[in-house]
Amino acid sequence: MANIEKLAEELVGLTVLEVNELSNTLKEKYGIEPAAAVAAVAAPATGGEAAAAEEAKSEYDVVLKDAGSQKVAVIKAVKDITNLGLGEAKALVDGAPKPILEKAKAEEAEEAKKKLEEAGATVELA
Repeated sequence: MANIEKLAEELVGLTVLEVNELSNTLKEKYGIEPAAAVAAVAAPATGGEAAAAEEAKSEYDVVLKDAGSQKVAVIKAVKDITNLGLGEAKALVDGAPKPILEKAKAEEAEEAKKKLEEAGATVELA
């Protein structure tokens, strides 16, 4: 038998991206359309307005904090993500910390972050 309190704590502590992933898993694996349940989980029980605003955030800025030791790979990743030319991508990387994407949807921001981190960069979603 599952510990209901522990499960509830884990659900309330999920980020927006994790709630989205949970929703997709429930829908694809089990055929459950969790729209109402996900909205309830996404809104924290005792977090206040600031936490509710953070959980409801659907757009993120992808900020390159540091290019790391694989600068060429990071420039290529920035070029692919932004569709900029090589010179513009290099200028973005050289000017770190800089936003790479602004107001990107959660999935797009997470994918860009993953690509940049795989290339060796330090990235933050804001």
